[in-house]
Amino acid sequence: MIEKYQKTLSKSVRFSGVGLHSGIRSNIKILPAKENHGIVFKRTDLKNNNSIKANFSNVTSAKLCTTLENDYGVKVSTVEHLLAACYIIGIDNAIIEIDNEEVPIMDGSSKDFLNIIKKIDLVDQNKKRKYLKILNKIELVEGKRKAVIEPNKSSLEVDFQLDYENKIIGKQKNVVDFQKDNLADVSSSRTFCLYEDIEKIKKIGLAKGGSLENAVVVDNNKVLNEGGLRNDKEFVNHKILDLAGDFLLSGHRVIGKVSCYQGGHELTNLFLRKIFNTKNAFELIEIEDFKASKKYHTTSTEKIAVNA
Repeated sequence: MIEKYQKTLSKSVRFSGVGLHSGIRSNIKILPAKENHGIVFKRTDLKNNNSIKANFSNVTSAKLCTTLENDYGVKVSTVEHLLAACYIIGIDNAIIEIDNEEVPIMDGSSKDFLNIIKKIDLVDQNKKRKYLKILNKIELVEGKRKAVIEPNKSSLEVDFQLDYENKIIGKQKNVVDFQKDNLADVSSSRTFCLYEDIEKIKKIGLAKGGSLENAVVVDNNKVLNEGGLRNDKEFVNHKILDLAGDFLLSGHRVIGKVSCYQGGHELTNLFLRKIFNTKNAFELIEIEDFKASKKYHTTSTEKIAVNA
């Protein structure tokens, strides 16, 4: 359903867990926020300069996870799965308090975040939601990796392809419409890695909190996790989940058709930067009585022409 108004939480929610890369336990509290506030992380373990806006321009690292950093060097990492939950459930405005540097990995997907948030109600606010509507085709190629976005009628549609030499992962493709499709498989798909890469990842100081409880591990021709995969496209579905979380760093829900080959956090961040630095790439629109008209139209359309 296309939502006309911005949404926030009716009351705060709390949870805790271990960071995938740091291995450190952190506590999270998500609080309601006023209209046009957006999503902001707040490091409660620090007294000063501790707020970090969830925006693509604040991404300082996208190696195996998305890390945000403010002008004072304060960071919060592995934000993508929680942001994907916000994208899917429809949160526009929230303050996310965290007492450490990394968001808990939970089960490696967005499932736990969504289940926690669903225990409370979301509330409509007094300001209309602005959607980022793509106007022209934009393409980014980085080696073998590629991302393309084109205009779409009324939703974010993602066509994602993976191509691994590993036989279990292999070539996977899925097309998901975030407006029309059931997102249960996408939201519950876990992060994954190859067993042979674990030592390499740990040598660079990451995956200290990784386990079979929060990641799918593939060793040659088998999945090491008890119970195997949650769905037959779990690998590519997780990449789609990551993209949704990273796309919320645009500050809006996107109306466009994305095609991505071998993408990841780094490519998505570079892609967002290209979109925002391309003249007349998109416009921000508000939905006017979508139910009555069966289509959207814009009011006070604001065309964005960065570097125009």
